[in-house]
Amino acid sequence: MENESYSAANDTENTIVCYAPTMITTNGVWQGDNPLDYSLPLFILQLTLVVVTTRILVFVLKPLRQPRVISEILGGVLLGPSVLGRSTTFAHTVFPLRSVMVLETMANVGLLYFLFLVGVEMDISVIRRTGKKAMAIAFSGMILPFIIGAVFSFLMHKKSQGMNHGTFILFLGVALSVTAFPVLARILAELKLVNTELGKIALSSALVNDICAWILLAIAIALAENETTTLASLWVVLSSAGFVAVCFFVVRPAVSWMIRRTPEGETFSDFHICLILTGVLISGFVTDAIGTHSVFGAFVFGLVIPNGPLGVTLIEKLEDFVSGLLLPLFFAMSGLKTDVATIKGTSTWGTLFLVISLACAGKVIGTLIVAVLYQMPVREGVTLGLLMNTKGLVELIVLNVGKDQKVLDDESFAIMVIVAVTMTGIIMPSVTAIYRPARRFIPYKRRTIQRSKPDAELTVLVCIHTPRNVPTIINLLEASHATRKSPICVYILHLVELTGRASAMLIVHNTPKIWTSALNRTQAQSDHIINAFENYEQHSGCVSVQPTHSDFSILHHARRHLQLSRGQKSCLYHHPFPQTTNS
Repeated sequence: MENESYSAANDTENTIVCYAPTMITTNGVWQGDNPLDYSLPLFILQLTLVVVTTRILVFVLKPLRQPRVISEILGGVLLGPSVLGRSTTFAHTVFPLRSVMVLETMANVGLLYFLFLVGVEMDISVIRRTGKKAMAIAFSGMILPFIIGAVFSFLMHKKSQGMNHGTFILFLGVALSVTAFPVLARILAELKLVNTELGKIALSSALVNDICAWILLAIAIALAENETTTLASLWVVLSSAGFVAVCFFVVRPAVSWMIRRTPEGETFSDFHICLILTGVLISGFVTDAIGTHSVFGAFVFGLVIPNGPLGVTLIEKLEDFVSGLLLPLFFAMSGLKTDVATIKGTSTWGTLFLVISLACAGKVIGTLIVAVLYQMPVREGVTLGLLMNTKGLVELIVLNVGKDQKVLDDESFAIMVIVAVTMTGIIMPSVTAIYRPARRFIPYKRRTIQRSKPDAELTVLVCIHTPRNVPTIINLLEASHATRKSPICVYILHLVELTGRASAMLIVHNTPKIWTSALNRTQAQSDHIINAFENYEQHSGCVSVQPTHSDFSILHHARRHLQLSRGQKSCLYHHPFPQTTNS
C-alpha cells in the first residue's frame, strides 16, 4: 500500500512503501493485469518518456545552440512536480514512489559509467603541461564564486532547519565554483573555438578546475555523511587518498601490462573489456563503502586508463548507450526532485536572481583579472570568464548528494538547479555576441597568388579526408611544376575524429607520440596518406610537406588558425568538400 500524497519527486522521509517483490513482469492485460503495477513495464515507460522528452527538447533548443545537458535537466523538470507532476494522477501513475529505487539505481549505474568515460577522456598529463596562466585562471575563477556561495549560504540557511552550516557552505561553494569540463569541451566544439588560443586556455583551466572540484566533492561528502565525528571524516579522506594511490600505482601498471600483451593492430578481447567494466563497478563499490560517492571511484578508475586504443575502444562501445539512454535518467531524477513551487515569495526570487548574477559575475571578474595580468585582450578575458561558468554533472552530483544527506532542503535544491541551468544556458548566446574570432582572419583574405612575389615560395594548404583524395592532390602539385627558384611548401591537413580525448586539439604529426596510438582505426589511413606525400617530397626535390591532424568539423577554422599561428602566407587552399555558408 502506498501513501497517496507522495510520488517519486517528493521527499520520502518517514514514508513507508509496501509492494510485492515478485511483481516484476506482468502476465499480460488479457489476464487483467495493469502493466504499470509491475516494475519492468513501468521502468520501460519511464525510460521511454525521459528519452523522448529530452530528445524533443534537444530538437527545440537546437536553434539556440544549447548544450544537451540543458535539455536533459529541463526534461526532468517538465516531467516533475513543477509541470506535469502537478497532476497527482500523472505523478502517481507514471512516477509512483515505489519506482524510486529502480529509477535511482539505474540512474546511478548510468552516472557511474559516464563518469568513468569522462575520466577516460581526460588526459591528466595535460595538467603537468598546463602553464601558469591556465592554473591562475582556474584558481581565480573558483575563489570568487566560492566566497559568493559562502555569503549567500547565510541568507539561504536561515530558511532551512536541521542543516549543518559549515557543510552547507562547502556544498554551495563547490556547486557555484565548479566548471564542467565535458560540457565545456562540447560547447567549444560547437562554437568552433577548440583550436584557438582561447579554447586551449579554457580547456586547460577547466581540467584543473574539475580535478579540484572532485577533491572538494570528496571532502564535502565525507563531512556530510559524518557530521557527528571528525575522526570518521578524517578516515574517509585518508581512505579516499589510499584508493587513489592504489589506482595509480597498482591498477594503472596492470592495465598498461594488459595493453602491451595485446599485439599492435589487434582489437582487445571481450575478456579484457569485461575486466575493465567490472573494475568500474568494483571501484564504485569500494569508494561507496569507505564513505565517498561511488562515482568518485568510477571517475578515478577512468583516469588511470592509459592514452591509446583501449580508451578509444571503451568509448566506442559505451558512449552511445550510456550517454543516450542511461545518463538522461540521472538528469531526469534531478529534474523530478526540483519543485519550483517551493521557491515562494518575492525575496526568495530576488535571492535567486542575485545568486545567478553575482556567481556569474564572480567567475568573469576573477578570470578577467588574471587575463589582464597576462596581457590578454579584455574581450577575450570576458569571453573566457563566461565559458568558465559552464555547469554540468559535477554540480548536479553535489546538489543531489546534498539533498540526500539533508544538507540542502527542497527550496535550496530547486534554486541551485535553476542557477545551473541559467548559467549554462546564457553561455552560447553571450559568447557568440561578444567574441568574434573572424576579425583575426581579415589579413588572411589578402593572401592570394596575385599578391605573391614571382620567385617566392608558394604555400599550399591541402585538406585530406581519405586516401582517395591523395592522387588528385599529387596530380595538382605536379601540374604546378615546382622548381628550386620557385618551390612549393605543402601543409597537409588530415581530417580525423580524435575520439580518444575530449580535449583533442590541432597537433603536428610526429611531435606528441602519445596521440599516435589514439587514432586507432584512422591510423592506417593516416600513415598511408603521410607516406604518399613524403615519397612525393623525396622524388620532387622542390616540394616540402608538413602533415597535421584536425577535427573535421572545424577544418575551416583550423586551417586559418594554422596559417596565422605559424605566420604562413598560404596562397592556395584545397579541400575535397564544398565550403558551407556557415563556415
